[in-house]
Amino acid sequence: MNLVEHVRQQALKQPEKTAYYFMDKATSYGELEQSIGRFASSLQHMGIGKGDHVALLLGNTPHFIISLYATMRIGATAIPINPIYTPDEISYIIKNGDVKAVIALDMLLPLVELGMKAFPDVKTYIVCETTSDIGEKYAALSDAVREKTKLFMQVLQQAPSVAEPVAIHEDDTAVILYTSGTTGHPKGAMLTHKNLYSNARDVGKYLDIRTTDRAITTLPMFHVFALTVVVNAPLIKGATLLIIPRFSPGEVFKIASDYKATVFAGVPTMYNFLYQFEEGDPKAFETVRLAVSGGASLPVSLLHNFEEKFNVRVSEGYGLSEASPVTCFNPLDRERKAGSIGQSISNVENKVVDENGEEVPVGEVGELIVRGPNVMKGYYKLPEETANAIRDGWLYTGDLARKDEDGYFYIVDRKKDMIIVGGYNVYPREVEEILYAHPNVVEAAVIGAPDPDFGEAVHAYVVLKEPMDTTALQAYCAEHIVKYKVPKVIEIIDELPKNTTGKILRRSLKEIIQTYS
Repeated sequence: MNLVEHVRQQALKQPEKTAYYFMDKATSYGELEQSIGRFASSLQHMGIGKGDHVALLLGNTPHFIISLYATMRIGATAIPINPIYTPDEISYIIKNGDVKAVIALDMLLPLVELGMKAFPDVKTYIVCETTSDIGEKYAALSDAVREKTKLFMQVLQQAPSVAEPVAIHEDDTAVILYTSGTTGHPKGAMLTHKNLYSNARDVGKYLDIRTTDRAITTLPMFHVFALTVVVNAPLIKGATLLIIPRFSPGEVFKIASDYKATVFAGVPTMYNFLYQFEEGDPKAFETVRLAVSGGASLPVSLLHNFEEKFNVRVSEGYGLSEASPVTCFNPLDRERKAGSIGQSISNVENKVVDENGEEVPVGEVGELIVRGPNVMKGYYKLPEETANAIRDGWLYTGDLARKDEDGYFYIVDRKKDMIIVGGYNVYPREVEEILYAHPNVVEAAVIGAPDPDFGEAVHAYVVLKEPMDTTALQAYCAEHIVKYKVPKVIEIIDELPKNTTGKILRRSLKEIIQTYS
């Protein structure tokens, strides 16, 4: 069984049930299934077949869901790409990913025109109508560009009624997700139909996703966290998605209230914005029975503050693109431990190991490794990197963690982000937790900076509610952590750099420091 077949079964079982709301319009499972089938048929008639790669440069719209599931239905491979990436970033993925067709937002029409010369192997462009003047823009294209370019609604309306049957094996690549990485070019993690389905199934079971649920889908769909937790898992359960095109605290509260949302998933930055939003009414979250956080570590002080204000328990979890992505979540039926990523979800094993791959004792820090049906089959066209990442069936995550006596895991930090001050290990998250606990700190990020005396020094960036002297913050830190962990420098900035999922970009802060040195 795969994702496509499960959604088809939901359409046969409850065709009138609402699959999603978008811009206050309801679409049923029956209508979604029809659109997927017609779009899949059109792709086939345009020469896209099993094994071909289709890039999705789409945001949170129905276009994404239809395109993704139609691509998988014909045995092709979808490559979701952040639509606000720079042309250089997009170009790299399209070329490296051997893309044959591109499905893009209409705002990317200029890139389509450029792509005719830059991407000779791309045979077809499909542009999704999201602006009122798309007809004028399309008409203004040159004949050569228009010959290769079709509008999304045209593709749906002109489609033959039924897609030709395609045999799909569970080990066929369904999606390639290009991981951002900390250095160099991104790597394409190849996720199979088995990887994606098993993780959606196991997450749905572990979090008790129900047919009656209404899940707020404001995390970007092209990101694997959203893809599994608030797209695939709810859809295979027959639940309803509440699609929000882009994150806005006001819109989240409005949708939650208007549609009686029951599930919310976000990254820590989203929880912080919701907590800080002055007009945020706790009554809007009255029906939310499940709130989950992932993508980065959720500061414990923010966790408690959010829960107290909105009276909803937040379950933190952990995942990575290479694992489709979820490996751990705090359980709903047992103790939730603040600061923990929880326990292994069903059918997935996690353990903490030393440099030799041997499991370390309870409480000791080591590298987190994982195995299960959710682990990728490898990086696209990178056999050496694949062999380094997957050893004896275990995926090495590069994250430092520890496990307690109850089997709960705690992420200490990224292995590459660890700061070594005069031979002592400093984990940025530990210092960030102290800074977040200060009542005047809105956001904080800690990195290592070159230091002539100690090799590295702790360098912090903070966003404040009200102006204050940084020496007072350093003194506050000194009350709670040993001297070598106290930030040598604290810089006050207006906003921390983040990616589109709200994850703080430490590498951007490191680039700032490099310009100083």
